[in-house]
Amino acid sequence: MQPTVGEIFEGKVTGITKFGAFVSLPDGKNGLVHISEIANAYVNDVNEHLSEGQIVKVKVIGINEAGKINLSIKKAQPPDASPEGSRFSKARPNPQRGTNSPPRNSGFTAKPSSAPVETSFEDKLKQFMQDSDSRMAGSRIYSDKKGGYKRRRD
Repeated sequence: MQPTVGEIFEGKVTGITKFGAFVSLPDGKNGLVHISEIANAYVNDVNEHLSEGQIVKVKVIGINEAGKINLSIKKAQPPDASPEGSRFSKARPNPQRGTNSPPRNSGFTAKPSSAPVETSFEDKLKQFMQDSDSRMAGSRIYSDKKGGYKRRRD
């Protein structure tokens, strides 16, 4: 019997690769849990989360034309029961800065306000465009100092 999309099974991990894990389903078929479907947090190494022979709960998220079954461990868990929380709640580990450093500032900083003020979408857009233009001008000045790209003439 072919499993259908949306069904949840308990399966046994039969193999681990760098891109995911193979899970044997109760009906004897095998499926793949891609590395992005193992946990809600960033997964760098599958072996840190799974081991061969481990029993896991998986959800069928897709079956392609060739009959290959795509599985998910994180979608088989209730949303509030995952121990990792949201995938955006934890900082990704960076070996150069330590294991759980906060993410770097992207350059956009919110200006602190003394009192909460409701601003309209147009005001927010105007402020964003001003900030964006000033950043672009700064990057253009920097690229002009470097000499930029010069095209050869034939």
